[in-house]
Amino acid sequence: MSISPARSAAFDILLRVERENSYASELLHSSRYSTMSLTDHGLTTELVMGVLRWRSLLDARIAEVSSQALSKLDLEVLTTLRLGAYQLGWLDRIPPHAAIHESVELVKRARKRSAVPFANAMLRNLAGTIVKGLLAEDRIAEAQTVKDLAANSAHPTWIVERWVKQFDLETGRDVCGYDQRIPATCIRLRDRAAEGDLRKEGIEVAPGDFLASARRVVSGDVTRSQAFAANRVVIQDEASQLVAALVGRGTRILDGCAAPGGKTWSIADHNPDATIVALELHPHRAELLRKRVNAPNVQVVAGDLLKLAEANPFDRMLLDVPCSGTGTLSRNPEIKWRLSRQDLRDLAASQLALLRAATKLVAPHGRLIYSTCSLEQEEDEVVVGQALADTSTFRLLDCGAELERLRAAGDWIAPKIDSFVRGSYLRTIPGLHRCDGFFAAILEKE
Repeated sequence: MSISPARSAAFDILLRVERENSYASELLHSSRYSTMSLTDHGLTTELVMGVLRWRSLLDARIAEVSSQALSKLDLEVLTTLRLGAYQLGWLDRIPPHAAIHESVELVKRARKRSAVPFANAMLRNLAGTIVKGLLAEDRIAEAQTVKDLAANSAHPTWIVERWVKQFDLETGRDVCGYDQRIPATCIRLRDRAAEGDLRKEGIEVAPGDFLASARRVVSGDVTRSQAFAANRVVIQDEASQLVAALVGRGTRILDGCAAPGGKTWSIADHNPDATIVALELHPHRAELLRKRVNAPNVQVVAGDLLKLAEANPFDRMLLDVPCSGTGTLSRNPEIKWRLSRQDLRDLAASQLALLRAATKLVAPHGRLIYSTCSLEQEEDEVVVGQALADTSTFRLLDCGAELERLRAAGDWIAPKIDSFVRGSYLRTIPGLHRCDGFFAAILEKE
């Protein structure tokens, strides 16, 4: 029996995620795997994301039957064991013999033949001890302590501890549970008529939870639709759409950390007559941004916001800063295994420097929207508070009032706004809301 394309691809992607700090979602959507069949690509995605979401729990089960410490195993061997354990404990449609055999073949393919007997014995032991549904979500709901919640949901304890302290145990369960589920694909309608055309192509969509422009894909592959190919719909999480909507209307707009461009495109669609500058630090990402954003009024610039000298200030600015991404763990589960407390401190220092630089580029009476896809306060409220303490020319606006403005304009469709606002800030929480976790603050210059 040869190794299936799906398992081979999953193995290669997981190794790159570990060795190169690559992001699984980017690799899965790269040109290298674009020619795979829908079935193979679907299984590859299931295997990669499943292993990354449940890695610590999988490792705990492997360690229970291993005669060697996991830290002593070659990465190739450990990766095949994780793949095998995930299939044995979670995927009902894959026969145990197939999961075991192909995992062993992957060890051979990796030229680790001396480890073949060990891997084979390990997987057979796992098959006899692991229970289908072992990773079921009800174990998350039953957790009564931070330690149990972290273990049952396969999250680092230190991260869960922070969330429970910041919110509460119930919200911590919500976030952890959401992180472990496959997130729905959300799209933004650039052309309202595209919704009917999607249905004609067999793609079922449902309304978004809070924005009139958003649709949730219920079934079908929107990326293979004519509407997607023609840029009449774009894939964008609903919370990301909301942050872009907070920018409002302007005549001269800067997107200060623009790549990959989803928010830039949304801002351009809402401001067709404005001059929009999309600034991106890295030239290769700026080039990808140029290719992605199909808007004639957007000028993409490769440059450093910290060094930007702009004589003509902007009346609207979005600063969606690089961040830890802890609000996106359902899409990027590898983040939780890489992140450290020191990373948060380093990111906060960088974010504060960017926000301070950004305030110098805003015109009088102009607005600056600071945002992250992080749940961590030191990247969010703390950064904004420190920046405001440095200046007397900016004031913090109430995001709740801005959501009411969106409601009046017909853009906001949710019956309530309370759960989206904490103090003056916007805060979407995975699990409490069916979207990524985003933070936003609106600063207005006097």
